[in-house]
Amino acid sequence: MSQRDVISWTAMIAGYGKHGYASHAIELFELMILNAMTPNPVTFVGILSACSHAGLLEEGKKYFDSMSHDYFINPTMDHYACMVDLFGRAGLLEEARAFISKMPVKPNAVVWGALLGACRVYIDATIGEYAAKHLLELEPEDAGTYVTLSNIYAAAGRWEHAAKVRKLMKERKVAKEPGCSWIEVNDKVHMFYIGDRLHSQTNEIYAELEKLDGQMKEMGYVPDTNLVMHNVDTEQKEQILHYHSEKLAIAFGIISTPCGTAIRIIKNLRVCVDCHAATKFISRIVAREIVVRDSNRFHHFKDGFCSCGDYW
Repeated sequence: MSQRDVISWTAMIAGYGKHGYASHAIELFELMILNAMTPNPVTFVGILSACSHAGLLEEGKKYFDSMSHDYFINPTMDHYACMVDLFGRAGLLEEARAFISKMPVKPNAVVWGALLGACRVYIDATIGEYAAKHLLELEPEDAGTYVTLSNIYAAAGRWEHAAKVRKLMKERKVAKEPGCSWIEVNDKVHMFYIGDRLHSQTNEIYAELEKLDGQMKEMGYVPDTNLVMHNVDTEQKEQILHYHSEKLAIAFGIISTPCGTAIRIIKNLRVCVDCHAATKFISRIVAREIVVRDSNRFHHFKDGFCSCGDYW
């Protein structure tokens, strides 16, 4: 580009962050400063988000402080949410809660949602209840809050509490959005839900998954059954995990596209921990890049690794 303004710099920084290339985002941010370009509030959202997704706690704290001290930019709710997310992803849930309590403005649903999401990852029912209470006061009809709190209880083995939350959802007539993944092959979009058997190539898709499952387990893959929020035995939990929508879409992509080509999947929800781990194994087995765009970010799986560095 012959001329670069703050918008073009910011777009690149945010793009690198979304795709998991935090080091590139930081390098570009510092280059922007060296070029005497002053970052704006949106630029800081981009760099803070990049640090959060990569688990770069100290760097994120540095940029948050620099925003007000060096550039006299007052933090907005988006900046606060990034910081809560940053603490939460690092497992510093008490620090995240303390940060929220010191905010000069009333936290919104995005801030509380970041804290609740972190509680789901680290299975902290106490702080999760605290975050969910505030979220439900702001958005009583948001199904995601009920589902996440129920999942936290289930993961902690508190099945009665999980059942009470699910019952409350039904009483309030709050419906959960079903997880869905889709892939485009030969100019046609193919959509999958968990345990989906409606596709014309269902038999081939399930056969491919069975083959991949055996290969993954030989390489050390162990299904994360803690993620299944049903009080059933381990074998049933593994079966539920085995047919998540993104796995079905990936298997279809493998059998429907030439060897060596990238597979691109979109999911309407956050990709679960088990599917994330499985996709790393699959990318190595089939020697392909697998790109998954979930509700949070892009994941580039290649040779058994993901661009997010397992922070998402």
